Amino acid sequence: MRLTQFAAGGGCACKVPPGELERVLGGLDAGRAGGDLLVGLDHGDDAAAVRIDGDRAVVVTADFFTPVVDDPYDWGRIAAANALSDVYAMGGTPLVAVNLLAWPRDVIPFDVAADVLRGGADVCKEAETHLAGGHSIDDREPKYGLAVTGLADPQRLLRNDAGRAGTPLTLTKPLGLGVLNNRHKATGDRFPEAVEVMTTLNRDAARAALDAGATCATDVTGFGLLGHLLKLARASGVSARIDSAAVPYVEGARESLAAGFVPGGSRRNLDWVRPQLRSRVDEDELVLLADAQTSGGLLVAGELPGHPVVGELLPAGESILEVV
Repeated sequence: MRLTQFAAGGGCACKVPPGELERVLGGLDAGRAGGDLLVGLDHGDDAAAVRIDGDRAVVVTADFFTPVVDDPYDWGRIAAANALSDVYAMGGTPLVAVNLLAWPRDVIPFDVAADVLRGGADVCKEAETHLAGGHSIDDREPKYGLAVTGLADPQRLLRNDAGRAGTPLTLTKPLGLGVLNNRHKATGDRFPEAVEVMTTLNRDAARAALDAGATCATDVTGFGLLGHLLKLARASGVSARIDSAAVPYVEGARESLAAGFVPGGSRRNLDWVRPQLRSRVDEDELVLLADAQTSGGLLVAGELPGHPVVGELLPAGESILEVV
C-alpha cells in the first residue's frame, strides 16, 4: 500500500502558501506578543512562548501533514521529528506531546495507523518526551502529527526577530528533501538518506546554538530556505546573503530536479520571495534554495561546529535577500 497516493500533497509541501497565510493572519488582533506572551503570531515564528515565571517559559506548537513517504512507520517518525523541531527551533526542550490523527477508515485499514503512531512514539521516546493520548478523526486524506509543549528559558529563546547584521548563517541539515519526496510519490523510488535526515532530531543542533550564545534561529520546513530566511530577515530588520556554493544537498536532489520532480510548494515559495530577491544564480539553483523541506534543519544566526556557514546577515538594503 502506497500511502502517498492517498494525498494530494505530501509533508510540509502541502502547507498553505506563505503569502496567503500572511494575508489571513494579518487581519487578526489576537495572538500578538505582549505581557507574558513572549512570542505570538507577529513574525511567523516556529512556536508560541509564554512566560510562567522568572526563568521558565512554556513553548507550544502543533504540526501535522499528509504522508511524505509510503512506509507508515517512517511517516510517523518523520512527522513527530518535524513537530518536535518547532520547540527545538525556539531553544526549548519538549516535555509532552499528544497525537493528531486523521484517517480514511473505509479506505486504509486502521491497523496501518498503528504503525504510524508507533513511529511517532519511538521518536518521542528518543527525544525523552512524554506522548500521552491525542485526538483522531475520520477524514478523506490521512494526516498525522503532534501538538507539543515544552519549556525554555525566557532569556535564552531562539527567535526569528533577533538577527543582527554581521552574523554568519549556519544550516544544520542538507536541502533537497522536497524534490526527493516528490519523486518518491511519483515513482516509488526510495531515498534512505532523505529518510535519515528527516527523522534526525534537531535537539543537538539547538543545544549547540544555545551553547554558542545564539539568539536567532528558525527551522527550515515548508517555506524553503529562502522563504524562512525572508521571514527571519524581515522580522529582524536586516537583509541576508546566501552563498549557494556552500549549501549542502541530499544525494540525488539535483538529479531529481533535472528530471522535473519539483513540488508545487517549492515554486510557490520562490514566487513569494522573488520580489525581495536579487540573484546571480540560475533558476534551478533558486528552486532548490526555495524547495519545500519536511523536517529540515535549523537555520541559525551564528556559527555551529560541524555545520556549514551558508551566508550572513547584512544591514537592511534595497533587497532583503541576495543569492550569490
